[in-house]
Amino acid sequence: MVRKLLASLGICAALSSFALAQTTGDRIDLYLSDWHTTASHKVGGGLEERDILTRGDPHNPVKKGAVLRLVDAYTYDTLAPHASTTSTRLVGQQEILFVESGQGTATAGGQTAELFRNIAILIPANLEFTLKNTGDKPLGLYIVKEPTTPGFRPNTSMLVRDENKLPFTTAESHWSHIVKPLFVTQDGLATLESVLTVTMDPLTIGQPHLTDHSDIEEVWTALDGTSLAFVGNQLRRQPPGMAFYHIPDNKTPHSNINYNEDSQVKFFYFAFYHPHQPRQ
Repeated sequence: MVRKLLASLGICAALSSFALAQTTGDRIDLYLSDWHTTASHKVGGGLEERDILTRGDPHNPVKKGAVLRLVDAYTYDTLAPHASTTSTRLVGQQEILFVESGQGTATAGGQTAELFRNIAILIPANLEFTLKNTGDKPLGLYIVKEPTTPGFRPNTSMLVRDENKLPFTTAESHWSHIVKPLFVTQDGLATLESVLTVTMDPLTIGQPHLTDHSDIEEVWTALDGTSLAFVGNQLRRQPPGMAFYHIPDNKTPHSNINYNEDSQVKFFYFAFYHPHQPRQ
């Protein structure tokens, strides 16, 4: 079915011009990582953490997932039922939290927010905060750790977004991406430019694309449904929990395919596109 879908859209022919010198074979797997398969470790504050992507060389990663150049870390963290973290203050770093499962609260600067699936929170630098699991199941969080830059002025309070209530801003990005912005530079991001969710309808494909420069950091994580990551001339199954890092070699196009006939797929997405001036 996938081959028929690609052939009907003329995708294979469209990619022929990219075939030379793109990343192929097993090296593609260095840019995909699933938190379910990584080892867990305790971190300060009471969270149990699993690495998804770590710092490394995105042009020549020495191990799977070691590709981040502009973001400090990307992890999946859990907090045990009825547990709380110790008070934490981020220095030289901010965190974007996206709730994948469970329920709880986040408290910072006298403000408390309810946590449940699809809640996103921007925790600014220099603000003390705590997390609490108020349920009987683990609280699961995707956490993006972005560095702050010299002269950057962080927010003075945490910023909370309920993805469940946000409007779609487009249903046509890259052919079939249905986009909900969570945070952008103007909201107080220090390094990243965009944090989104992207939904795709059944039997749709995103437009295969690459960039004309290497100064980019773009990550796609499957939240709902299993899709296909379309990378160069190859396909990889991408179940919930698996993240894909866009290969920044200006030669390897990528896209996503929802091959399901009766269900959507959804992704958590964050990116740095090109040099920009964060809010001062």
